[in-house]
Amino acid sequence: MKQSKSVNRALEFLFEDDIRTLKEQIALAEIPAPPFSEHTRAVDFEKRLQSLGLENVRRDEEGNVYGDHKGSGGGPTLFVSAHLDSVFSADVDTAVTEKDGVYYGPGITDDARGLAALLSVVRALKAAGIETTGDVIFGGTVGEEGQGDLRGVKTFFSENKNVDGFLSIDTVSPQEIIYTGTGSYRYMIRFRGPGGHSFGSFGTPSAVHAAARATAAIADLETESEPKTTFNVGMIEGGAIPTAIAETCEMGVDIRSDGIAQLKALEEKIQRIVERAVRVENERWGYGETKGVAATMEKIGDRPVAPQSDGHIIVQTAWHATEALALTPRLAKPVSTDANFPISIGVPSLTLGGGGEAGAAHSLDEWYQPKRSYLGPQRILLIILGLAGISLESILSPPLLPKR
Repeated sequence: MKQSKSVNRALEFLFEDDIRTLKEQIALAEIPAPPFSEHTRAVDFEKRLQSLGLENVRRDEEGNVYGDHKGSGGGPTLFVSAHLDSVFSADVDTAVTEKDGVYYGPGITDDARGLAALLSVVRALKAAGIETTGDVIFGGTVGEEGQGDLRGVKTFFSENKNVDGFLSIDTVSPQEIIYTGTGSYRYMIRFRGPGGHSFGSFGTPSAVHAAARATAAIADLETESEPKTTFNVGMIEGGAIPTAIAETCEMGVDIRSDGIAQLKALEEKIQRIVERAVRVENERWGYGETKGVAATMEKIGDRPVAPQSDGHIIVQTAWHATEALALTPRLAKPVSTDANFPISIGVPSLTLGGGGEAGAAHSLDEWYQPKRSYLGPQRILLIILGLAGISLESILSPPLLPKR
């Protein structure tokens, strides 16, 4: 894409807007926004989008907030978002402090930086008077973290089937291109048995024993290193007191893979392990299935594996935009972000960094350093213009993103 004076002006604006963007980042980070409780931050973000002059700014029933930057017509529709929620619970102190140019605070980066970078890009488009060919929807999604299970982005794409591409602003690197996604399934496995006194009812199957058998068998599983496939029993809770045979026990299990077949196969193995653990515990004490321990598996998380070719036009556009800023592009390993879902349903998508440097994500010591942080919004702007296309002065840059 040949750069016009307006595009250069937008890039200059983003450089000049860097301090304001950091201030917005801090303000957004200090608004608590746990998954399922993003309302206060969503209202604040909605007002910010409205103040920037986006059309039809609205909040959907799930809690997503977004508005339209209308194009000249005939081009694709691109959705650009950051996630509104933070991983931290409502009782965590989200105050941001600064020391030697480094800013500390839970959620200061993930994803307050993404939200602030998005607002800066919208300001730059308006300040430079850039009209895209395609429509660009800018917004914030809910439920990206933890048990939010990508509920915001899933709802958005179920209700907006005309969207042709997606950019998620998450992480910070202005060089990395995240174009594939690790899939994960999460389960709550519940064991229930008849219970009884540890001495008087000895010989009765135990829900805790069945869960322990399942845990030990899961721990002995072997998985592939390529594509990387993992498992974890993250919690076990059950029983009441040492002198009672446990009536109930539940396990929290997480499995992940970069391969669809591997994730499905691991899911089936764990299902068989749970069935066998129940059967062995009941047979150990001579009980049948109807009177002994039983188990149920509830899937509480489903983040699909997201395969995408590194030769796709959306990846190549990001590559060349990175080079245009004299940076060295890097294809990143798969991670789990909002982009997982749209990729899984055939919508070309990327996850891009909002700029700066950061560390200790998802901890109380999370930090952010605004080192050349303007490069994040600058690259995002160039990628948007490449994908959506522009028509400025005597320069025409047709959209690279095809309509679906």
